Amino acid sequence: MSTQPPRPPVRHRSADPLTAEVVELIGDVVARFYADYEEAAASHALTGPQARLLSLLALEPLPMRKLAQRLKCEPSNVTGIVDRLESRGLVERRPDSADRRVKLAAATEEGLRVARDLREGLHFAREPLAGLSTAERSSLRDLLRRMLDA
Repeated sequence: MSTQPPRPPVRHRSADPLTAEVVELIGDVVARFYADYEEAAASHALTGPQARLLSLLALEPLPMRKLAQRLKCEPSNVTGIVDRLESRGLVERRPDSADRRVKLAAATEEGLRVARDLREGLHFAREPLAGLSTAERSSLRDLLRRMLDA
């Protein structure tokens, strides 16, 4: 039996018009970014999830469990994605030096090249940002970080 008082119901305030417009614009930016990402992935005969996994592994080798967390999917899905990328020579499995029971997925040299090509193929994100000044890009970056940290 719980001794904590019941929580009051969560009240959702309707967004003011400016906030609603910003939310709509963020949604549009995300949709366009994903469409651009899917197009860049397809140019390398990759699915979006395969490209995202490869991009993560280009930063560092990761255990399958952590890949699943970062991709917000089931570990069994990650296993299938890694299997397909491994069959193409883009990813390899290797033991973790800290815990030999754990297998890390790591990008191969070819996988690193493809991940670099994917980044360079993202025109939507790069081109509009290039039109902003350094101060505007810095401000946008800082605001996005604040939103993510909230």
